[in-house]
Amino acid sequence: MKLVVGLGNPTLQYAQTRHNAGWLVLEALRSKLGGSWQKVLKGETFEARVSTEKVIFLKPLTYMNLSGEAVGPLMRFYKLEPDDLLVVQDDLDSPFGLLRFKHGGRSGGQNGGGSIADHLGTDSFSRLKLGISRPPPGGKVVDWVLSKWREDENVMLEELVTLARDAALLWAEKGLLEGQAKFNSTDLRPKPPAPEKPVPEKTLLEPIHKEVSVELASENPQPQ
Repeated sequence: MKLVVGLGNPTLQYAQTRHNAGWLVLEALRSKLGGSWQKVLKGETFEARVSTEKVIFLKPLTYMNLSGEAVGPLMRFYKLEPDDLLVVQDDLDSPFGLLRFKHGGRSGGQNGGGSIADHLGTDSFSRLKLGISRPPPGGKVVDWVLSKWREDENVMLEELVTLARDAALLWAEKGLLEGQAKFNSTDLRPKPPAPEKPVPEKTLLEPIHKEVSVELASENPQPQ
């Protein structure tokens, strides 16, 4: 059995904010797999089979900073190990458009992940991070993560969420290493245009040579 947790804040006020990227991925998973949300202690879950693996999908209904209060009891109830857990979250330290699996390590300022580590007594679990970038110069982090996605970001956001959905399914079926190998190179940012190739020097000189040849030929007519 596996547990996939999507981090976010409850209530419609936060539904389309950057901090709720994890919830967007869980909704995409529910749409693909079917099922309906069921209330559990401090959260909502649905269950599905991914290949031969039974997977529980959890949205904590605590606020972000208290996510561990929903995850810890569920892990203990089902007697799951940290390696059975995947946390899907936003990531300030990755540019928008990047998708990365990571196992263990510090929360990187993501308080939901930190709360889960505190309640489990370990940070040795897998995370799937969706880049949301840092705020613009002068902007505050708290205002940025709680801001809504801009309209011009929606196309790339939809693609990123779909890829994260597929990455979570691969993790559930085949594990972390397979997920890292396939998805850690994901970068949806627009590529800069390729630099123009310099024109070879001989190409520039060739017409001149031809002109000179024609002029010389006209000045020195051949006998008939």
